[in-house]
Amino acid sequence: MQLAIISDIHDRGDHLAVILSQVTDADALICCGDLCSPFIVVQLGKGFTKPIHVVFGNNDGDLFRITQQASRFSHMTLHGEFAELTCDGKRIAVNHFPEIARALAASDRYDLVCYGHDHKHSIETNGDTLIVNPGEVYGGLTGVASYVVYDTVSGVATRRDIG
Repeated sequence: MQLAIISDIHDRGDHLAVILSQVTDADALICCGDLCSPFIVVQLGKGFTKPIHVVFGNNDGDLFRITQQASRFSHMTLHGEFAELTCDGKRIAVNHFPEIARALAASDRYDLVCYGHDHKHSIETNGDTLIVNPGEVYGGLTGVASYVVYDTVSGVATRRDIG
């Protein structure tokens, strides 16, 4: 199973469109927060038709309208600030913040922990737990828009940049 992992969109619909066109083979998509505006939720729901799991970030302003728009898409789940998933037998935790991600990884309860917030791509391990920050869809802080594809069979996470 292939999981596309994104974070920190910050309303960059143009970058999101490119990424969605590149992850059509993914079986599910995980968003680690900071979509920002409700229109991004619509673009995400229309642009990726398989399961989408979203957690909120610190810049997701109008949660009422974000939630309202997400309810239009039966394949999209808003989990609040934390998601605990099982995909292809892998235990996955998703949140927005690095400090929480590291604590979750240290618990040894998860195979994969995903986060965002600082916009810095990172793939590291803590024991048997893979910790992934896919970087930023936004691309404005680091100069690179990126995402990660995680293979549940091999356990390998691969960074992909758009440009």
